[in-house]
Amino acid sequence: MKCPFCNHSETKVIDSRDTNENKTIRRRRECEKCQARFSTYEQVEVLNRVVIKRDGSKEVYRRSKMEEGIKRATNKRIHGESLKQLIDEIEAEINCEGKSEITSKRIGRAILEKLKSRDEVAYLRFASVFKSFGSGERFVKEFHEIDKDN
Repeated sequence: MKCPFCNHSETKVIDSRDTNENKTIRRRRECEKCQARFSTYEQVEVLNRVVIKRDGSKEVYRRSKMEEGIKRATNKRIHGESLKQLIDEIEAEINCEGKSEITSKRIGRAILEKLKSRDEVAYLRFASVFKSFGSGERFVKEFHEIDKDN
């Protein structure tokens, strides 16, 4: 790990702590040349996961694509650390399945589940795209389904 202050390549770990419900490790480091201290964060990155799209095509899973859809749905409603935590929870849920391939439908359902319990407006925004609402009537029907659950 290079020092962000002097670019020296030798640093030592002073302290390590679990954060984010043991999903991330925070490491306090010290540069052996300039003695500057800084923190790094380490978390698992799932490699080579493939998403099977509705049309049967496949593409490499990208967290950023899921984040973008969730951010659009939660625009000005959930942000900052709450949004990051929501995305982490969804990703952890789909990672728990341990499969190298996952359908976009499964990812969408996981997102809907979490949004429904957090923010009904964001849920409806995401559902309108995910479930391809073709009319206002379909939107109203989904709204009434939420209302029944409460």
